Formats: sequence, C-alpha cells, structure tokens
Amino acid sequence: MGYNLKGRSLITLLDYSPQDVRYLLDISKQVKAESRSRAKFKRFEGLTLAMLFEKRSTRTRLAFESAFTEEGGHAIFLSKNDIQLGAKESVEDTARVLGRMVDAIMFRGFKQEHVEILAKYSGVPVYNGLTDLCHPTQVLADLMTIEENFGKLKGIKLVFMGDGRNNMARSLMIGAAKMGMDYVVVSPKELRPDEEFIEKAMEISKETGAKVSFTDNVEEGVNGADVIYTDVWASMGEEDKLQERIKMLKPFQVNEKVMEMTGKEEAIFMHCLPAVKGQEVTFEVIEGKKSRVWEEAENRKHTIKALMIATLL
Repeated sequence: MGYNLKGRSLITLLDYSPQDVRYLLDISKQVKAESRSRAKFKRFEGLTLAMLFEKRSTRTRLAFESAFTEEGGHAIFLSKNDIQLGAKESVEDTARVLGRMVDAIMFRGFKQEHVEILAKYSGVPVYNGLTDLCHPTQVLADLMTIEENFGKLKGIKLVFMGDGRNNMARSLMIGAAKMGMDYVVVSPKELRPDEEFIEKAMEISKETGAKVSFTDNVEEGVNGADVIYTDVWASMGEEDKLQERIKMLKPFQVNEKVMEMTGKEEAIFMHCLPAVKGQEVTFEVIEGKKSRVWEEAENRKHTIKALMIATLL
C-alpha cells in the first residue's frame, strides 16, 4: 500500500485521514484472521509499552496488554498510585523519562492536555486510551464492527442516542464523518456536542460526503438507522449528575420500540461498555439478537494491535 504510519501517535481521530483509518481497519482484519487461525508472531519482541491509567478499565487494559504481550512485547501497567504524573513530577518530565525507557505509551485518564503533553515530550508513539474529550481507539473498533456487519461504512446510518456531549458521541461523529457515514445525534438540545467538534465534523463531511445532524425527536432520528449506539448517562467522574441525567435522558433509552422505529430488521445495537442495563439500554436489547456489543468489545483488541503494528514497525 506504500503506507507508513511509523512513529505516529493517536491523540484524536482528527489527526488521521480517511485513508489512514482505512489502512488501520485493513490491518485489523488481517490480525483478527491471524487470531482465528491461531497464527503466532513476535512482532513486538524486545519492545516495551508503558500503560498509564488514571481511570479504571476492563477492555482498554485487556486489549492493549494482551495485544502487546502476545506479539512478544512487554507491557507495564502503571496506575495513578504508581507514578507521579502531574503530582510531584510534571507531566512533561514524566514524558521525557518514559520516552527514554519505553517504545510506546498508552494513556487513559481525564485531561486531553495530558495525552498531548506525553506525545509532545516523550518522542515515542502515544495512544489515547480515553480522555474526557475523546476515545479514538474505541471508534476504530466500532468502525470495524459496523463494516463486518454490513460489508461497508460509506452511507451507513449511525445514530448515537443519549448524552451527545460525551467523549463517545464526539469521537464517533469524527470517525463517521471521516468514513462518509450518515451520523445522527439524538439527544436533548442541551446535551448536543460542542460547536468546535460539530464544525470540524461538518468540514470533514464536505470532503467525504458524510452527513452529520442533530435532533431531539427520537422517532425522526432513528428512522432508517442501520446502527443504534448508546453510552452510559453519566461518564466516569460525573456520577454526581446521574439523577439529573436519568430524568433528562429517560425518553432517549434504547429499547425494543426504538429498534423497531428504525424500520430495518437488520439494524444492530452497539455500546462501548460498561453498560447500565435498564438505564440507557434495556436488558432485552443488549442481550438480544440485534446486539453486537461483544464482537465490538473483541474488536478493541484487533484494532489496537493494528494501530501498534502500523505505528511501531
């Protein structure tokens, strides 16, 4: 393909062209096929990955650590209790030290600024495993799952329901715009994504033919949807707002009636997990035949491995 992403960080998907994303998805397919056939490689032998976690994680930690170690690399888990990130030592200084000792850094935490500083000062690829602003590695897995299901991305209608200001709604908007999809946020007006990200998505969509729109009318928003996506109503660090969000977002719950409103028998349900069953989605939907959440969770590993192959080798 004549492609080379070596040395690149993934801070947000805004930094990657549609062709870059396509390249990563193609490698993801390859490594998933290898995984299915039990093929073994040692592509990361002799390499070390530092994994910095301010926020807890199931899928992100498992995906990075298992992908890196099964390719022969050594992954080091560092929680906020293990290092001085921004406490006794500045983030810049932590970045400089890590960059001299490891080959790549994964960061999962609160501030986007922290992952940007790590990328600027470490001199090695840095991967955003989630910040309050965005969650780009999750979107790669989501795009892979949608493509596996429908055989394409362009023209697929993806609807995000719930808190349109959260990091998933924002990140999916950029990913969908890059890949020429029809993206709709169905949320209360006061929970729409911030203007800055809307403007960026609109700009991208001019190039790719994507459509980006917003509505608080559930029936109108989900009509014709191929994918209904939701996330928890209160993100990590926002637990104090949960009761207020439950009142505001109850009409935006994904249930069987909403899935029927799509008018498409083949429509699927997705969620980045963890889910609060009975809140943003009913038990029947997430555990039903339209749910693709477990395939989506597995694809975190394949897309993350693809990202590290593309940027480290």
